[in-house]
Amino acid sequence: MVKGGNVGLSALSEHAGAVIVSLGWSSASGDGDADVSVLLLDGDGKVRSDDDFYFYNNPAAADGSVQLLGKIPTESGSEDRISLDLTAAAGDVQRIVLAASRYGGARFGDLDDLRLTLADRNGEGLLRFTIEDAGPIGAVIFGELYRRDGGWKFRAVGQGYDSGLAGLATDFGIDVDDADESAADEEPGGALEAAPEPPVPPDASARVAVQGPAHAQGPVGTSAPIPRQVAPRATAPQAAPSVEQAPPPKRPRTARKKVTLPAVTRKSLAENDSWRMARLFPAGTLKSDRERETRATSVLLSVMAQVPEFGRRLTAAFGAPAGRMETYTEVSLPHGGESPKRPDGLIRVERAGKLWTALVETKTNGNPLRTAQVQDYVDIAGRRAYEAVITLSNDVALDGSPLVDVKIDGRRKHKVALWHLSWAEVTHQAQMLIRHEGVGNAAHAWLLRELLYYLQHENSGCHGFQNMGPAWVPVRRGIDEETLCEGDPRAVDVVANWERLIRQVCLRLGGELGQKVLPVQRVKRGTDPGERRAALADRLCREGRLQAELRIEDSPGVLGLTADLRTSKLRTSLDVPAPAAGSPLTWAKRLVRQLPDAPADLHVETLVDGRGSGPRGTLERLRPEPADLLPRDGATITGFRLSLFKGMGSTRGTAETGFIRSVDEAVDRFHDTVVTPLQRGPRG
Repeated sequence: MVKGGNVGLSALSEHAGAVIVSLGWSSASGDGDADVSVLLLDGDGKVRSDDDFYFYNNPAAADGSVQLLGKIPTESGSEDRISLDLTAAAGDVQRIVLAASRYGGARFGDLDDLRLTLADRNGEGLLRFTIEDAGPIGAVIFGELYRRDGGWKFRAVGQGYDSGLAGLATDFGIDVDDADESAADEEPGGALEAAPEPPVPPDASARVAVQGPAHAQGPVGTSAPIPRQVAPRATAPQAAPSVEQAPPPKRPRTARKKVTLPAVTRKSLAENDSWRMARLFPAGTLKSDRERETRATSVLLSVMAQVPEFGRRLTAAFGAPAGRMETYTEVSLPHGGESPKRPDGLIRVERAGKLWTALVETKTNGNPLRTAQVQDYVDIAGRRAYEAVITLSNDVALDGSPLVDVKIDGRRKHKVALWHLSWAEVTHQAQMLIRHEGVGNAAHAWLLRELLYYLQHENSGCHGFQNMGPAWVPVRRGIDEETLCEGDPRAVDVVANWERLIRQVCLRLGGELGQKVLPVQRVKRGTDPGERRAALADRLCREGRLQAELRIEDSPGVLGLTADLRTSKLRTSLDVPAPAAGSPLTWAKRLVRQLPDAPADLHVETLVDGRGSGPRGTLERLRPEPADLLPRDGATITGFRLSLFKGMGSTRGTAETGFIRSVDEAVDRFHDTVVTPLQRGPRG
């Protein structure tokens, strides 16, 4: 679509009553991001109340009409998805505005490929709108949905605001508070700790901690007032207000929520270390794969039903509405003239008398999904008008590379969607809620902690991607003997599994940090995933190296990871740009001072304009002489490259000598000793 264009949704799809809107962008530097927001407007073009403003701290409407589904990584950046149930929108809602804002003073002109895509509830794309040359604006309206002649239409807007989120919100009637952020940071009563160990659930009415803005200067990083709800300060007692005085209206709080877990674990009451804590979901007695699959399915589905935030987090991306959820295991369903089939689980969500149903097929350990089995469940779902089949295993699905090749009967009016979920994604979402974002009450927090304990237990079988596949050893041998030829399909398998591993590393690290960690793929827009992997496989054959980049929120650059199969070495690296002010000697001294606890064998290399590499050395040698990093000919320094090297695991799995474990350890070591100190800034 072009800017200003409009189209009726009913003309695009018969299933347009519920749609998924995706707002996406990419950044050449790999560190650009924005926050989405949705506003419901009445006939006067204003919100009915501040509750009609949906963003990261108010992600879902009570009636299920709006739900922010969160970010997902894409080939070149990230994408925010929004679920809209237009049939649930109140009658006085005439327009739905879809917008995004940047924070920290950043502007949309720094981002590339600003786009909006709209799909029906089955995931079928209906339209796409691209914003060209956004310019120095802090907030932008991508588009809007509006009522016309008893139906809904979409208009491509592309309008920007210099004043960022504050200007956008004020335009549509949101109350704006003039209190500055420094005062807000001092407000008391902002942090309530989650239930301490041992995990005995306290009163269910207690709230799990919500504290700390992620962006101290507000979402758009401007001096303009931003919408937020300010907690009352502790003051001396005052006279009671008269009956005529109305309480101040609630205002949307734009500081991000964050769970604060106890810094110190409560001392155990056990007499000795042999006493084991009673667990809600014991895993130590599981003996067979069948037991693991049955237990894991039941544990996960029960927690999804009891913790609404968690259940919605996992199902919203699959098109499920926000409503009452019930989950079942081992459901017997007829299958034509054959014996009944028993999927591992079934999820049912009810909202306003309508049911959304998904069948669940689960695998644990390294057990693969079976195509015939999944096909049966898709056929059953189609006949019974169920909406989806969800597969759940340790494998990671990739774009253009399905885990099972299932045929969907296109002749059926009711379409069935096939989705995949990795156990690593389940763990990530649980970590984000309990450790960083918050849940409804302390009992829910305790349930999530018990779920995490179970998933991370060595006997659960839910440990994520853990095998580089049968092609790993032959490919390594072929590279070592220089017999691996371009076009070898085994190299493509290795590249695909490397991509799965990197995605899992991002999920694990992001869940631990509470930050967005996304894989970076520098490819041309529209590149076919299969062709891209084939090209990378040929490069692997020529150079013997697997490479990846990770974009970590708030880090000074992109983390590079290289697995050199010729030398059996892993290299983690980070390019730090030269500061805008100061002398080169000051830059070198400051860099060394920022890394007091970094490993002595950290390699530091000066990046020089026009010729790339400059002086280099280990941190141990450079600590007393930072000036050794300066080029002798006075060439212009563009930055510094920091690198750590580690031996690569020899086996293909997660054992102590496994390749996957060595990658995890290399990334963790580099992040803890190099990236984190740089994020904190110089000392002294």
